[in-house]
Amino acid sequence: MSKHLVVALAYDRLCTFEFGCVAEVFALDRPELGVDWYRFAVCAVDRGPLRAAGGISVTVPYTPKLLDHATTIVVPGWRDADEIPPEPLLQKLRAAHRRGVRLCSICSGVFVLAAAGVLDGKKVTTHWRYAEELQRRYPQLRVQSDALYIDEGQIITAAGSAAGLDMLLHLVRRDFGGTVANRVAQRLVVQPHRDGGQAQFVPRPMPSDESGRLVKLMDWVRQNPALPHTLRSLAERAAMSPRTLQRQFHDATGMAPYAWLVHERVAVAREMLESQAPLPVGRIAELAGFGSEESMRRHFRRIALTSPAAYREKFGYGAKAPKAALTPCAE
Repeated sequence: MSKHLVVALAYDRLCTFEFGCVAEVFALDRPELGVDWYRFAVCAVDRGPLRAAGGISVTVPYTPKLLDHATTIVVPGWRDADEIPPEPLLQKLRAAHRRGVRLCSICSGVFVLAAAGVLDGKKVTTHWRYAEELQRRYPQLRVQSDALYIDEGQIITAAGSAAGLDMLLHLVRRDFGGTVANRVAQRLVVQPHRDGGQAQFVPRPMPSDESGRLVKLMDWVRQNPALPHTLRSLAERAAMSPRTLQRQFHDATGMAPYAWLVHERVAVAREMLESQAPLPVGRIAELAGFGSEESMRRHFRRIALTSPAAYREKFGYGAKAPKAALTPCAE
């Protein structure tokens, strides 16, 4: 059978929300997508039944032997960042890494991958509460505490809770293209794409009146990306001073207004490149507000790490990445 097998770890004191996100994305049948969807299974790190957050118990049919057949492994959190995972599990993860299996973590799950030694030298992220401890304990890692998720190719790490959904949809986008990922997001009723580099949290709460004005401004800009926005014009529309607008943008997004605007324009360009009715790159540059193809290509490559043409080829309507062949075991 030539289906991609995603295996999620389950453990005693399971993080219910993170695990639920993984199951929601990968475990449901999705015949409406018309693609060779994933196979999904769960393996238990501990003997069951397993306790889970919320006072429930979980019974899991597979042991870690199933990891020998996975093509993607997801660690949905870990019960205690200070607890070293069982050595047999770490050995399975090291072997999977050597085989080229894709390894993913959500929130504190990064401590499991770090303990296995598969993250050395990599850029990684986790929930901001754990970032300092992760860096202290594993100085060989390049911890980025303000990212939603980081894709290092074979290794993908996500921050806490809802950022896991962003990472999981990113994986679907990598495997099946943007159109399929957007339809999955629509079914989940979540935003189809958030850049991994977006700030995890607002450092300090904004006053409600300023927050409301900023949100309205951001929504308006998203609807009108092609207009010649400047700091002064945005500040006037939000009824703020340019200095206040800069501060509010940084607090809300971790970016200056111009940097945020460029990211939004790249997001608009991505959607157009994924469209079923493709437009010429020059027209996309105009509609997204870049002004020229050269400007769009420069910003697109810097943020999306690829060219518009390569992105369209990989994620455009009908594009689909090949799946690895495997024969999952039944234990």
